[in-house]
Amino acid sequence: MAEPTRWALIGATTIAREWMVNAIRQTGGTIHTVMSSDAERGAAFAAEFGIPHATTDLDEVLRDVDAVYISTTNERHFAECMAAAKAGKHVLCEKPLATSYEDAAAMVKACREAGVVMATNHHLRNAATHRAMRDAIAAGRIGTPLSARVVHAGTLPIQMLGWRLHTKGAGAGALLDLLVHDTDLLRFLLGEEPLQVATVAQNGGLAIEGIEDAAMSLIQFSGNIIAQVHDSFTTRAQRTSCEVHGTTGSLVALNNMAQAPAGTVTLRDQDGERELRLDQEDYYVRGCRAFHAAIRGEGHPVVTGEDGLKSLATALAAREAAKSGRFEPIRQSAEG
Repeated sequence: MAEPTRWALIGATTIAREWMVNAIRQTGGTIHTVMSSDAERGAAFAAEFGIPHATTDLDEVLRDVDAVYISTTNERHFAECMAAAKAGKHVLCEKPLATSYEDAAAMVKACREAGVVMATNHHLRNAATHRAMRDAIAAGRIGTPLSARVVHAGTLPIQMLGWRLHTKGAGAGALLDLLVHDTDLLRFLLGEEPLQVATVAQNGGLAIEGIEDAAMSLIQFSGNIIAQVHDSFTTRAQRTSCEVHGTTGSLVALNNMAQAPAGTVTLRDQDGERELRLDQEDYYVRGCRAFHAAIRGEGHPVVTGEDGLKSLATALAAREAAKSGRFEPIRQSAEG
């Protein structure tokens, strides 16, 4: 039997607390240490979850572990990932990978050259709703896809009313927080690449001036597919959704853009409407299982570092589009 993967948590964060500690442990990992910039917070987190060590020092956190989960604020991911790659540690990094394309590309390259597994924690690919949609599209059940629409609009929980709304340098705003997820989901469903994007951003008063708390984007994908995306922190009564429309039918998922397993998928075609069967599973458990398998040389992470780079490229282009008022091209490769 393989030895458990020894993990360090870089960030004593909400997502680590609510989802990742359980996912790592449930899929064959042990958590050796947690790092926080606040020593008191880190010690309390370690005590809460029975983690042996807590530290504020990045070099210390990289000792005696095999893998790191990075969930600090976005501007810190680059230095933490680069240090982990240099130390030969596998990296599971929160989205967006970084606040610039160049930093994210360097992270992907460093992990590749170090021979370590790198993954991006885009959880929505693991949802039963989206796996069922992908399978139906691949099986031709809606014909050739022509268009898509994602509504990723809701309100931020109280515990997240912080840097996402107030700290520009950390990569705050709805585009870097939500559009990256939407882009990765659409790439997964459609099997096509985003080419250009137009965006109108909005500040509805929840975020400070200069940070968008909502946006609507139009993305052109390869394969002659167009997609409309609504991202918002300020929408209180909307159901999240994802639709893909093809030449012979449509797929409509409702209540699907969340962290906990939920949602339905309806197939509509000339024969009427019917719900697809869903095999629900914790999204983060599924992702960590694949990550552990990749460390053992058995396949690849659900979402690679390269995938994370592509989702970031779209969000950064959308930011530029919101400023320019025109379609902006989306970078297509680390060399592009």
